[in-house]
Amino acid sequence: MVTLSVLDQSPIAKGGTAAAALRNTVDLARVAERLGYQRYWLAEHHNSLAFAGSAPEIMIATVAAATSTINVGSAGVMLPHYAPLKVAELFRLLETLYPGRIDLGVGRAPGSDQRTSRALQPGPQAYPIDVFPQQVEMLIQFLEDSTGLGGEAGGFPIGHPYTGIHAMPRGPGIPNLWMLGSGGDGATHAAQFGMAYCFAHFINQDAGTAPLELYRRLFRPSRERSSPLDSIAVAVTVAPTEEEAERLAAPRNLWIVNLLQHKAGAFPSVEEALAYDYSHEERLMLEAVKKRGLIGTPQQVRGRLLALGEEYGVDDFVILTITHDHADRVRSYELLAKAFGLTPLA
Repeated sequence: MVTLSVLDQSPIAKGGTAAAALRNTVDLARVAERLGYQRYWLAEHHNSLAFAGSAPEIMIATVAAATSTINVGSAGVMLPHYAPLKVAELFRLLETLYPGRIDLGVGRAPGSDQRTSRALQPGPQAYPIDVFPQQVEMLIQFLEDSTGLGGEAGGFPIGHPYTGIHAMPRGPGIPNLWMLGSGGDGATHAAQFGMAYCFAHFINQDAGTAPLELYRRLFRPSRERSSPLDSIAVAVTVAPTEEEAERLAAPRNLWIVNLLQHKAGAFPSVEEALAYDYSHEERLMLEAVKKRGLIGTPQQVRGRLLALGEEYGVDDFVILTITHDHADRVRSYELLAKAFGLTPLA
């Protein structure tokens, strides 16, 4: 059985506002729940003119309050920016408010440029990238301890410097834990800690199936998960005709070309994207960018997703769709849901 979920970066359209982008996020989440999408994940980006979602934990609370059944989570919390205890408390609070519906996806990418990343760090006590596994381990310990298990069953053992420090509020259950990654490191960490793993196909298509194969091979059962659970995040644009889908994908394609040249702003209109005069070098970039997403009619995209799933050995897809016009984005998700015969969650 194929499972579809949503990755929302809260894109800002050129001529639009961040406030409108965030309202669109809430609207799309309601639509996704009605259509039968499994999870709704909110991204974290900083110092960006293109994305409004700088604080996924706030948007998770907002989206969860506006929906009733769909799982809501982070894709992800960029853990090197934060203290594990603080992240554990944020998600313990969310889990307490919306029990059984919260996903905590973590990653180690900066979600920004390097200067912004440094500005996000807590002064001289910044976490170097090589301590990321220790941060993940501590986060899990705080979350497991928050259930009241403690001792050998979870949390911090007797004598640990943090014994007696709890991620509040304590209570039963913890968020569903996911590792997000676009290469072998994320896959290795997910396997090491027995977490679910989502591979960012839309970022690093060139990695092929290797990260998922590595994850499955190295997976160690944990208290939360006895066997591997994996997914891939894919960029998708669906429209009634292939020509219209190509047209609607043009703004995101141009935006990525600009991003690769360090000049990305808000997402351009379709008209601006189609009229853009690409240089020879930019046209080569554009052709590579087009190959990173699935663009077409509902049946074309369904077939390509199923083929991708067979290649990667997954039946769970997290769908990222960005269009200049919000109505086109909603329609893309609607057409894809209908093509797969999704039904709303009970």
